[in-house]
Amino acid sequence: MLGPVVPFRWSLDFPDHRVPSPRSKGLLVSDHILTLSDATFDETVRASETPVVVDFWAEWCGPCKMIAPALEEIASEHDGKLTVAKLNIDDHPDIARHFDVMSIPTLLVFQDGAPVKRLVGAKGKGQLLQDLSEYIG
Repeated sequence: MLGPVVPFRWSLDFPDHRVPSPRSKGLLVSDHILTLSDATFDETVRASETPVVVDFWAEWCGPCKMIAPALEEIASEHDGKLTVAKLNIDDHPDIARHFDVMSIPTLLVFQDGAPVKRLVGAKGKGQLLQDLSEYIG
C-alpha cells in the first residue's frame, strides 16, 4: 500500500526579464561589441559607415550564449570593416517585433540603415564568417 498523498508544490524562481539590463544603455558589452537600446538603435544602425550585425538575444537563451564568443572574435578581427551590436529582446521587445524576430539567436545585417540579411540559429565562427563574407570585404 502506498503512503499518504502529499501535495507537491512547484516553487520555481523565474526572474522578470522585463527589468532593464545594465548592459542595455548603448554601451560597449566588450571592447568590440555595442549594446543597443530603443534610444540608440536607429542612430547606430543608420549612422554606421560599416555594415552592422545586430545580435537579437536574451539572457536565458543558451544558443545565444554559445555564439557570443564567435561574435566577439569576429568583431575583434574585423574591427573597422564591420560593427557588431547586441539587442536584448526582453528589454526591447518592440524592436524585435518590428523586425519579425521570432526565434533567437537571430542576427540581422544592416547596410545603409536597412536590413539586408537574416541569420537564424546558433552557428559556429566558420559558418558565421562564410555567411558574413560579402559584408566583411
